[in-house]
Amino acid sequence: MPGKCRVLVAEDDKATHEEWSESLTSWGYEVAVAEDGDQALELIRSFSPQIFLCDLKMPRRDGLELLKDIREMGLELHTVIISGEGQIPEAVQAIKLGALDYLRKPVDPHHLRQMLKTLTENISVREENLRLRRRLMETGELGPIYGQSIAMRKVMSAIERLAGSSASVIICGESGTGKELAARTIHELSPRRSAPYIGVNCAAIPETLMESELFGYERGAFTGADRRKEGCFELANHGTLLLDEITEMKAELQAKLLRVIEEQRLRRVGGTQEVALDVRVLAASNRDIERAVKEGKLREDLYYRLGVFTIQMPPLRERTEDIPLLIDAFLNFFAEREHRPVPSMSEECRDLLKTHPWPGNVRQLRNVIERAVIVCQGSAITAADLPPEFRSHAQGESGWLKIRLGSSLEDVERELILRTIEYAGGNKTRAAEILGVAPKTLYNRLERYEERQS
Repeated sequence: MPGKCRVLVAEDDKATHEEWSESLTSWGYEVAVAEDGDQALELIRSFSPQIFLCDLKMPRRDGLELLKDIREMGLELHTVIISGEGQIPEAVQAIKLGALDYLRKPVDPHHLRQMLKTLTENISVREENLRLRRRLMETGELGPIYGQSIAMRKVMSAIERLAGSSASVIICGESGTGKELAARTIHELSPRRSAPYIGVNCAAIPETLMESELFGYERGAFTGADRRKEGCFELANHGTLLLDEITEMKAELQAKLLRVIEEQRLRRVGGTQEVALDVRVLAASNRDIERAVKEGKLREDLYYRLGVFTIQMPPLRERTEDIPLLIDAFLNFFAEREHRPVPSMSEECRDLLKTHPWPGNVRQLRNVIERAVIVCQGSAITAADLPPEFRSHAQGESGWLKIRLGSSLEDVERELILRTIEYAGGNKTRAAEILGVAPKTLYNRLERYEERQS
């Protein structure tokens, strides 16, 4: 049972607010009820609620006006907006004004109870987050994320601010910029951190398997389904689910995904019964997300639902002042993992790393440092311990692909793809960007090469 957490319910429909008040009281909350916006504002001052359930449309003062009042008063009030049909854009606007999330009418009691439980737990970790904020401002570090640049301080501040809510987030940025790391940090700083975190790369799963991978399937649902299997949503229940490369999902499945996120219920492939969920959904993409919506790569309604908050991860070339900090962090990490003293790094080597264009971003830098720590023979890493492209750069050469006359077009294509992946630090999605092809196309080519080798 939760403690006597104070909840204010603002709802002009008497039958509805009486039902909610009765349920909340039975769950152990201290409840006050307002039937219009002005009364709600008075109770915010006198009742000092910790959680505020607010109907979007009310007489005398609506939910948006109340959120502006709360902001002007400087209150940290956990607010959840209740919206009806056709009010989704306004509900999204409410979240931008400070609401943590929104619920669609009619409100599912099970989902409401779980949401309140999560918010109550969040209140208890507020002090911990305040300590993390101070650490962030002093050292430029938030969990496993490092950066003292203005761009990264904005990212870390946004993560720390929104981690305590259950709102959906879209994380954008080039491949290798740390989108998955940002998602995991949001989960680790949230009240859901003791529950599962599940990440799904939508570009790496064949379209024919994506639905069963997400929603699971029942025995006999299709050929080879010899047992029931839980999908990623069920595996992430009460926790966080990251949908990486969300724009690579076909439109028909996006519609089903939207319904599951909205209703917090799913039906396994081949199943007849619905499964209740409590999952926070994060999404990531290396595309321009608004352009993806215009081009039909991402459904507009799904974008509205997922894009409550958007975090833009900067590429490494735009935060070069963070490279020394990242180098030292990776040196310490890999030296500890390899059970050896932390090696130093020559100035020549550091200069090469600071001036490299880093098409694979932070992930590529991490791979380069890992390799250098492993191959380093002495106590200091030198340019000789870096990959060949860095050594050729030090000698004044550019990266070239030499083609032998008489090679087949397929051999040339294969060599270009493999060399581009190497250039991108092993980052296949970034390599696809450089080559100007979809990630799925690149994965299909690599699978074909492997089949022909076997």
